[in-house]
Amino acid sequence: MANLQIAQDPVADELLSTDAFALLTGMLLDQQFPMERAFAGPAKIAERFGSLDPEAIAAADPEVFADLCATPPAVHRYGRSMAGRIQELARVVVSDYDGDTEAIWTTAKTGKDLFARIRALPGFGEQKAKIFTALLAKQLDVKPSGWTTVTGDYGKKGFRSVADVVDGDSLIKVREFKKAAKAAAKK
Repeated sequence: MANLQIAQDPVADELLSTDAFALLTGMLLDQQFPMERAFAGPAKIAERFGSLDPEAIAAADPEVFADLCATPPAVHRYGRSMAGRIQELARVVVSDYDGDTEAIWTTAKTGKDLFARIRALPGFGEQKAKIFTALLAKQLDVKPSGWTTVTGDYGKKGFRSVADVVDGDSLIKVREFKKAAKAAAKK
C-alpha cells in the first residue's frame, strides 16, 4: 500500500498505509467528525483492542467493544454507535471477503463493480462510496476500468475530499473547499 498521510499522525498513518481494514474503518468514521481524527480512530482501536483483525472485531463482545471505542479520547464523537458500525463492517468483510479487506478492491473487475462493492458496505452511502473509490484510485493506484465515471467530481484533480489529502497543505485545501461548498449550498 502507499504511504498515506491522512491522519497527520505518523503512527496512525503507518497503520492506514499497511492495513486495509484500518483504511476502510477510517473512511467509515469520516462523518460528522474532523477528517484527520476519524482516520486516527483505527490506530486507537488497534492499541486498545490489540488488533484490527476483522474476524476478532466481528466476534468481540459488543458492549466491551463499544466501551473501548467510547473511552476518551474516543474514536469518534459518537463512539458507542460507531463501534456497532465497525463491528458490522468487520462482519461483512469476514462473511463476504473471507476476512480479506483488500479483496474488496483487488478483485473488482470494473469501476462500477468496485463502487457497488463499497456502496454495499454498512455505513457507506453513495457519496462516501464515491470518495473511497477515488481515494483508492488516487492514492493506492486502484484504477479499474471506468473508475472515473463512478467517482464523478471526486475523481478529478483538485482538493475536494480525503482522496486528495497527501500532506498537511492538502488537508487545509480540502477543508477550505468543503467550507466554500457548504457556504455556497446555504445561498
